[in-house]
Amino acid sequence: MNSNFDREWRIEELLDQGMMQRVGPALNVLLGGDAAIVDADGHVLWGIAVAEARREPLVLELEPVAYLASQSADQKALAGARTLLELLLRTQVRYKMASNLHLEAVAEDFESLRLEHARLQESEARYKALSGELEARVRAQVLQLEERQQMLYSAEKLASVGQLAAGVAHEVNNPLGFVRSNLATFQHYLGQFGGLKARLGEGEVAWQALDLDFVLEDGGDLLAESLKGIDRIAKIVSELKSFSNVDRASEEFLDLNDCLRQAASVIEGQLPPGVSLRLELLPLPGLVCLPGHINQMLLGLLRNAGQAISEAGRPGEIGVSSAADEQGITIHIRDNGVGMTAEQLARAFEPFYTTRPVGAGAGLGLTTARNIVLAHSGRIDLVSYRDVGTTVTLFFPLPK
Repeated sequence: MNSNFDREWRIEELLDQGMMQRVGPALNVLLGGDAAIVDADGHVLWGIAVAEARREPLVLELEPVAYLASQSADQKALAGARTLLELLLRTQVRYKMASNLHLEAVAEDFESLRLEHARLQESEARYKALSGELEARVRAQVLQLEERQQMLYSAEKLASVGQLAAGVAHEVNNPLGFVRSNLATFQHYLGQFGGLKARLGEGEVAWQALDLDFVLEDGGDLLAESLKGIDRIAKIVSELKSFSNVDRASEEFLDLNDCLRQAASVIEGQLPPGVSLRLELLPLPGLVCLPGHINQMLLGLLRNAGQAISEAGRPGEIGVSSAADEQGITIHIRDNGVGMTAEQLARAFEPFYTTRPVGAGAGLGLTTARNIVLAHSGRIDLVSYRDVGTTVTLFFPLPK
């Protein structure tokens, strides 16, 4: 508490000019017209004090703080006025003490609030700095995760390209093998015709001995088969050329059925024994899309379907269908393979989740497929039952 609370008060503090202007005239009336108030040092605060005037001390504690003087008033009236003035002064003292106490309390509260405000400002500054630091760390972590995710996607893409290359090599090797064998046989046949030149004099005997009727017949078959093989290789190269735009980032307006046919053509030669592929494609409207990404996704889904049937250990079929309505294009890829349990289905789109042995897959196939579909504002759904099969549904909305 402030030390001024119980201090001694001076008369000027209790009776200011405004109070004097109201109290003085009232005292004049009570005391007959010549009241005066004089402080303890003899200075006249109000009225006119004459030397012969009677004086009554105004006491609040022990010592007089002032005097009430009057020449005309008798002693009894002066004492009564003094009593009234003392009561007024004591009231003023209590008022001043209460006022000062209130001001001190307000000042103390204000100081407390100021200190609390300063503390909160300091705390806010610390939290802002901490928030900025955390945001910077989060941004750095997100950037790092995005870079690593991109690296993993690139690795998945490279693995897909590697599998594609292996399949294409297998497809090309088959016709290339029999074309080479045919040409080698045909080269031998040409040698037989060369032998005929030296035996022209023998005529029909030499022709029969060299079995040239068979050579002519079989040579024609060999050339026809070789031409088919070369056409097959040309078709594979053409399909690969259309499909190999995996890294093309530009959008194109195309028919998704063409993507399905290309992916089916590429995967067909890589399917495990006992797995067949059937297409039921209805006419589709054109769609603006990233063909490289779409092809990569379709090839991955078809490969998954083939592996699922192979893992089931029984012959099976991959069914691919497409249809369109006013809302968009829907593609179904079904297999009657091993299927998934409810738990596996719930985690199917999680990155790096795979049910296959270590090294058989990175677990990014369906994650990548979902990202590609979402990038085209579409959606992908899975329905799967263990030992029954899986259906993947792709939906691509058409522009309004």
